[in-house]
Amino acid sequence: MPRKALHVSIGFFVVWLYLSGTQTLSVCPYLMGALIPIAATDVLRHHYAPFNRFYVKVLGALMRESEFMGYNGVIFYLLGAWTALYFFPKDVGIMATLLLSWCDTAASTFGRLYGRYTPRIRRGKSLAGSTAAFLVGVGTAAFFWGWLAPTKGPLPGDEFFMFNRTLRLPLRLCEAIGVTQAQATITGGLALGVMSLWSGFAAAASEVVDLFGWDDNLTIPVLSGFGIWGFLKIFG
Repeated sequence: MPRKALHVSIGFFVVWLYLSGTQTLSVCPYLMGALIPIAATDVLRHHYAPFNRFYVKVLGALMRESEFMGYNGVIFYLLGAWTALYFFPKDVGIMATLLLSWCDTAASTFGRLYGRYTPRIRRGKSLAGSTAAFLVGVGTAAFFWGWLAPTKGPLPGDEFFMFNRTLRLPLRLCEAIGVTQAQATITGGLALGVMSLWSGFAAAASEVVDLFGWDDNLTIPVLSGFGIWGFLKIFG
């Protein structure tokens, strides 16, 4: 529970940073400033067993059991958040970090509670967990793009948002199927609905995929962010 509470709280911290007008790139030095000493400490504890025992005794409640002898998931969490906020546009970076914070927790919680009653997608991943990630991802996108940004904004940097409540088919595809781009454009609530559904899918897919065995604290923000960015590059 302490680990899950910390995981979820990061998302609310991200919302607070957004409301304070903080830009994503200005957060990155702080993430890296935390990442370097935490990673160095982790390397040290793996070379000195007494220190590792002390470390686990103090911080074990915030760690998975697999991290007692492995590397701390906080390292990958910080690296994943840094990557999303550094490389993606503002709204995509924020969304990727929120999906990491909220969807991963939802998938883990509901997967443990109800995973035994639903089909298993792969080892350690169930339909129950993926469905929870999808639904929370849909809700998160609707919350951020549908309420938070338009109600509390525009804030500095919002002019660089990739999603502005408009989606359209690419011009070449419109020409191929014989429609104008205006006819193949959706706006407002309909565009938000499609974007929310896609964000939920990106969250669920990034949570369930196994990418070279990397920690999901790294793969979820990177893959979901890339999925949202790619979708908006095509249809935005």
